[in-house]
Amino acid sequence: MDLAFIPSPSTGVVHLGPIPLRGYAFCIIIGVFVGVWLGNRRWVQRGGRSGTVADIAVWAVPFGLVGGRLYHVITTYEPYFGENGHPLDAFKVWQGGLGIWGAVALGALGAWIGCRRRGIPMPAYADALAPGLAIGQAIGRWGNWFNQELYGKPTDVPWALKIDPDPAIGRIGGTYHPTFLYECLWCLGVAALVIWADKRFRLGHGRVFALYVAAYCAGRAWIEYLRVDEAHHILGLRLNVWTALVVLVLAVVYMIVSAKKAPGREEIVEPEWQLAEGGREDGGKPGDGSASGSAAGSAEATGSPGGAKS
Repeated sequence: MDLAFIPSPSTGVVHLGPIPLRGYAFCIIIGVFVGVWLGNRRWVQRGGRSGTVADIAVWAVPFGLVGGRLYHVITTYEPYFGENGHPLDAFKVWQGGLGIWGAVALGALGAWIGCRRRGIPMPAYADALAPGLAIGQAIGRWGNWFNQELYGKPTDVPWALKIDPDPAIGRIGGTYHPTFLYECLWCLGVAALVIWADKRFRLGHGRVFALYVAAYCAGRAWIEYLRVDEAHHILGLRLNVWTALVVLVLAVVYMIVSAKKAPGREEIVEPEWQLAEGGREDGGKPGDGSASGSAAGSAEATGSPGGAKS
């Protein structure tokens, strides 16, 4: 018998004794690990030290989770603070509800704190992490499949998603557009585009990250348009559609301005460590004459005082 639809899981949680193992949480965790792993590989390829991406992620990930939840609760406040709302449910992240806009915004703040503590340029870190973020999002979207949420309009296409009825939350059973799958595939395409463009054009100074943001927003706008979950509307469009369009424009503007002000790619991404490595390769130790020579090269490459801008 041909499969006429994508089935939904009968449950989004499996209990290992008293411990609940939630599919949504597993998807988020796996996405984070894959993103950090790929980000680390790219950081090392750019001249950085292995492990730095994970060290900064210790700051970025918690900030991102808090930001994602805050965005969701603020823009969909009715179930929590509206009439007959349940405020404590705002803390039940495992039930779903993480806004990517808030996750990236507050996650970026956490990454900035981590980068500042390590003396690392934030744009270079963001560039290394960008494809991993897209792949992490692709994996994380499967959490919506486990929770049977954020699907699209009713449809009978062969790849439709079957949703089970749940009167307790007002969910109507049927077959719908699997918007989680559309976004998953789009994010994988974004990751491939970003990796290709980075190699082809040697992007730097935050332009890889800006390309990821612009490409993601272009897809999110039309995928968001298909969704049928409750959302606030402005001029007939869902709030997240407007957010995607505005952020897309800002990302494109950044790419154009950045390309004019700082063409090319950074030569030094982790100054302190690369300076030390340069000293060892020259047969010296950090702090001796060889390191001083490397410091002059570092200043030239980064445009720091004492060296000319490249």
